[in-house]
Amino acid sequence: MTHDLVAALRPLLTAEASAEAHASGAEPGDLEQAVWLRLLEHLEVDGPPSDPQRWLRSAVRSEVRRTRRTSRHERPYGIEPADDVDRDPEQLALAAARGRALREAVRRLPGRCPRLMEALLSPKDLTYREIAGELGISQGSLGPERSRCLGCLRRLLSPEVAAREPRG
Repeated sequence: MTHDLVAALRPLLTAEASAEAHASGAEPGDLEQAVWLRLLEHLEVDGPPSDPQRWLRSAVRSEVRRTRRTSRHERPYGIEPADDVDRDPEQLALAAARGRALREAVRRLPGRCPRLMEALLSPKDLTYREIAGELGISQGSLGPERSRCLGCLRRLLSPEVAAREPRG
């Protein structure tokens, strides 16, 4: 029964998400994913909706409103003041060497991690939406992908970075 419901709603959800995503600034795939999750939660608590098409349209619009609300509160980080004025040449050289080591380690990462990490390290301060568009992946998958890539980067750098001293 659930499979039949999903199969019947898939084309409608794809169309609704595509139509609504542009106006909300969301990715259609992210919107679809949120509505599918909402449907699974609804099925678990209340069973199948009495009017699935109406429920789906309402859920899409609700997710769009939620997306708009949260995006209004998101602000990019401001540019941090340059503190290079107080650094001596030795500190500047060490910082540059650390930056080169980091970029070299990023280039050695597997899969699409190098492109993702370069986008995250970009001086352009790209948003997740811009990075997702540049890489051709959904915005919702960036967080898990970033975590996986950071784990790989941590493993690559661990032999090169001295262990921290215990705090306390």
